[in-house]
Amino acid sequence: MSTPRWRHAPPGSHWGEFGPDDQRGRMNLVDARKVLQGVAEVREGRSFCLSLPLDVPGGQAMNPRRMPPQRFSVLRDGASAGQQGFCWSYQGEDPDLTDVVNDDVLLMSLQYSTQWDSLAHVGSHFDADGDGVAEAVFYNGFRAGEDLRPGVEDPGAAAPWARYPGPQADALGIERLAEHGVQGRAVLVDLAHHLGRRRVAVGYEQWMRLLDADGIEIERGDMVCLHTGFADTLLQMNRQPDLQQLHATGSGLDGHDARLLNWITDSQLACLIADNPAVELVQPKLLQPAGRRQARLPLHEHCLFKNGIHLGELWYLSELAAWLRGAARHRFLLTAPPLRLPGAVGSPATPIATV
Repeated sequence: MSTPRWRHAPPGSHWGEFGPDDQRGRMNLVDARKVLQGVAEVREGRSFCLSLPLDVPGGQAMNPRRMPPQRFSVLRDGASAGQQGFCWSYQGEDPDLTDVVNDDVLLMSLQYSTQWDSLAHVGSHFDADGDGVAEAVFYNGFRAGEDLRPGVEDPGAAAPWARYPGPQADALGIERLAEHGVQGRAVLVDLAHHLGRRRVAVGYEQWMRLLDADGIEIERGDMVCLHTGFADTLLQMNRQPDLQQLHATGSGLDGHDARLLNWITDSQLACLIADNPAVELVQPKLLQPAGRRQARLPLHEHCLFKNGIHLGELWYLSELAAWLRGAARHRFLLTAPPLRLPGAVGSPATPIATV
């Protein structure tokens, strides 16, 4: 298939699988049938919060580019202009009124804590139009600089984080996931139970052994969650992340394993979610023959760029994993909408598992 946006699709990709203009990718597989399958997993009526507190990890040590939440009081207008709108009493304007109100403002990076990656989060340099020059493109051929536009520099910005206001993903933004809704059947794979919390890159053969050991079958449209114990270890650090310990903690998928990447595609899972920072285990750059280019995050490239598979990161899965194992179960109803924030490339989330 070719479209006005591309003549060639990347190797191993499924551009156009849901139409040339699709912006939802494999989440299209989470249809009415998958929602009903998820609802059928609700037997106890018990819910689990799958989000870390929004101010975890704490500080910027884990990722200097991402800002933790900062909250401010709103300012009142009218007769009380300039006063803070926190513990603010209407009696200041009318002695007959009894209301006391609070209202606040939040400043933070959208992918600081428990989060969704939109399909606009990672693209690649690829010659999509066949002119011999690699362009910066994203899933289904949407282009950087056209469909996704960077912010325009403001030299007089009041703070470094405000230097480039107004970046905009007119295509593939996180609102596309929100509009579809994230609710359906999910499957938890408990890597921590089998591997402990040590740092292990899980490839295809080990992955298949783990699925077989727990009798797990992943079917078309399932949302797949990986429990590694990373988020639980991070939470116990009480917003003072110990990078040395964290760098030795938690397994992740081996994004350099071609058989594993093929399995992800062929299984027709809808999305991949983990309690670690990247789903994949971030590894040093592999040695390649001179001139051969590679992705820094090969699983991100395979999922977000090539196949329209959303990624969820830094979810809190330990309590759910323990309960599911105790109940000899691995499936549950997942409800996990992102913010419906037009043009954004990621979103915090407060997912709920219901069993």
